[in-house]
Amino acid sequence: MNESRGYALITGASAGIGAAFARELACRKVDLVLSARRLDRLQSLADELVAKHAIKVEVMACDLADRDAPRHLVARLDERNIAIDMLINNAGYGVTGYFLSQPWQTQADFIQVLMTAPTELCHRLLPAMRARGHGRIINVASLAGHVPGSAGQTLYAGAKSYLIKLSQALQLEYRDDGVNTCALCPGFTYSEFHDVTGSRAMMSKLPRWMWMDAETVVRQGLDAVERGDALYVNGRVNRTIKAVFKLIPDRLALRMIGRQSRKFRKQSPD
Repeated sequence: MNESRGYALITGASAGIGAAFARELACRKVDLVLSARRLDRLQSLADELVAKHAIKVEVMACDLADRDAPRHLVARLDERNIAIDMLINNAGYGVTGYFLSQPWQTQADFIQVLMTAPTELCHRLLPAMRARGHGRIINVASLAGHVPGSAGQTLYAGAKSYLIKLSQALQLEYRDDGVNTCALCPGFTYSEFHDVTGSRAMMSKLPRWMWMDAETVVRQGLDAVERGDALYVNGRVNRTIKAVFKLIPDRLALRMIGRQSRKFRKQSPD
C-alpha cells in the first residue's frame, strides 16, 4: 500500500473497528473514503486524519439499510473520479431478541446491511480492481460465523458465515487477477458494538483474556489480506475456539451455545 494506489473505502467508519481501520491506513499514507450514517463523527475523524497524516480523506454519509445506498455510493465515487483500491466492508450491528420479537423490517434491514450491501459493493468495485491488476477486499466477519447460531442474535452468525464463504469464493476466483479477498474474523473486541446492542453489562462479565483491542484486530487483518489469506481468525483464543467447535459433535456444540446464550444475551421468548 502506497501513495500511488487508489483510495480505501471503509464502511461503518465512524467508530470501533471501522475507525481503527481508518487510523491504521492513514498511518500507512493511504487515502480514504469514510462512509457511515453519522456525518458529524465521520467529519471529525476525517479532520483528525488529514491534520495528522496529510492524506486525502473523503466523507460520504450513507445508510446501507437503504437498498439503493450501495449504487448511489459507487456513483458518487465515479462522479469524483475516485478509484477504490481497497474495500473494507465493516458496517454492522446486532439485533437483540428472539426472531419473532422484532418486526420483519428490522430483520430485513439487518440482512441488507450485513449481507446484501457488502456483496453489492464487491460486485460493483471488483471490475475496476481487476482492470488495474490490483485490489484488496476485507469483509469483517466474526468468530460467530464458525460456531452454531445463538438464541437472541438469530441472524448474526448466519450473516457472518455468509461473509466467510463469500470471501473464500472471491479469493479463489480473482486472486490470479491481483485482487485478494479476506474474511476477517475477530472475537470479542473492545468497541461500541455491545453498547449499541445493549449487552455491555453482560459482556463485561467475560474474562479479559477473551478480548482484543480493535487496533490489533485491524493490523492483523491488513497483514492477512496482503498475504492472500482468504480467512483470518484473530487471536490464539479465538482460533482455539474455532478448532474446538469444528471437532465436537453438532448436538454438543449447539447445547454449549445455548447455555452461553442464556447467560449473555438479552432474550425474549415471544
